[in-house]
Amino acid sequence: MKKWMTFVLAFCMIFSLFSIQAPAQAAGFTDVPSRALNEVNYLVQGGVVQGSSPTVFNPDQTITRAEAAAFVGRAIQLNGTKRQTRFNDVDPGSFASGYIESIAAKGIMSGASNGKFSPGKLVTRGEMAVIIAKAFGHTGNAETALMNLGIASGMGNGSFGSAQTITRADFAVFLARAINPAFRLKQNITFSSNMKSTTNGLNIRTGPSTSYPSVGKIAAGTSVTGAFLVGGWMFVKAGNTTGFISMYYLTGSSGSGTVTQPTTPPSTGTDSRLQSQTIIIDPGHGGTDPGAVNGSLREKDVVLNVGLKVNKLLEQTPFKVKMTRSTDTFIKLTDRSTFAKNNKGNVFVSIHVNSVNSSSTSGTETFYYAAGNPHVSDSKLLSSKIQARMLEAWNLKDRGIKKGNFSVLRENNMPAALAELGFISNSSDAAKMTNEAALSKMSIAIYNGILDYYKAKGYDINKLYK
Repeated sequence: MKKWMTFVLAFCMIFSLFSIQAPAQAAGFTDVPSRALNEVNYLVQGGVVQGSSPTVFNPDQTITRAEAAAFVGRAIQLNGTKRQTRFNDVDPGSFASGYIESIAAKGIMSGASNGKFSPGKLVTRGEMAVIIAKAFGHTGNAETALMNLGIASGMGNGSFGSAQTITRADFAVFLARAINPAFRLKQNITFSSNMKSTTNGLNIRTGPSTSYPSVGKIAAGTSVTGAFLVGGWMFVKAGNTTGFISMYYLTGSSGSGTVTQPTTPPSTGTDSRLQSQTIIIDPGHGGTDPGAVNGSLREKDVVLNVGLKVNKLLEQTPFKVKMTRSTDTFIKLTDRSTFAKNNKGNVFVSIHVNSVNSSSTSGTETFYYAAGNPHVSDSKLLSSKIQARMLEAWNLKDRGIKKGNFSVLRENNMPAALAELGFISNSSDAAKMTNEAALSKMSIAIYNGILDYYKAKGYDINKLYK
């Protein structure tokens, strides 16, 4: 009993230090065990986890991959809008579809080579460690990293229990510890990022969202030190108070470089400047010009399919989007760049597929013009971002980003890239061009590559990722 009282007093002291106040009951749940009560309550408070009813959390139920994606996706503020994913076994109407797609785009979770995510598959402790380590930026061996930070612990037999499945309650405990050090088994947080607040009456909150209560306010110009980011929120120390502040209201420098202030407050999640940005999508060839051909497979059809999909994705954002062609129409090369200029385009992306005499040649490459276009560095940046995403999508040979003297690049006056998805002359590459799931995956890749470009340019686009 004496040891138990000592543990309780120590736990209370930790919560006092980190300014966390935990209600006595986890959001009305009657089945949450005391060992996980505070952690589950904390995540419920922030809208991170949910039960099957207002009173039932099902703590002993083994967590599935779909649930894990939703839990972690909500925790780091990914886009959870239900939608089509890159996986052929995820229902677009599933509660987790949006988080599954977002978390896959971030490389936190992935599917199998057959295009399946296996949303109903149970998660093991080892998989939990990898998911949380990737989501929160912990490098090295995932199990070791989480144990060193006090986020996870081993089993009674001295092992981590990597192959053992994990329950909803235990996953919630580890996730809460990853978010807030107050729950961790070790208190070894380093505050190394020096920043200042930019507004008066700025709240320091117990968690990384406005759903969490404030534990104090600071004035504009107040110096704070940051430890780590969770989504768009920094865990900071201001005097004797610790908690989370949205990066929108902080400016300064960190140990890893300049901390750029996001351009939108946490309540909106989109950058108002995006409304003035016009994206030009240029599906190559068309009409009487079929482009490269392999049997009945024609370049003009493949790239129009992908272009229309990219266009549809962009139409769901604040961006303006224009297509040089949206039907099987022949457009002169010079008319394509003229169209982009007349529509005051800010970014131009031309979509093509490659072809050579050798059927063994395969791979993805992206071109930019390095001579006359006044936006050479931005064109190269745009190309590199799109290339990286396309490689993730189809996993073909990386043929790199290259300088290319193509009319649609040469005659343009905006950042411009020409993407070659793969080789229609290669049977393996061509198979992807006839697969709708693969084409959708490539479309999302180009879309996310455009977002990566804007993110690198200082725009707040995190919630737009697919």
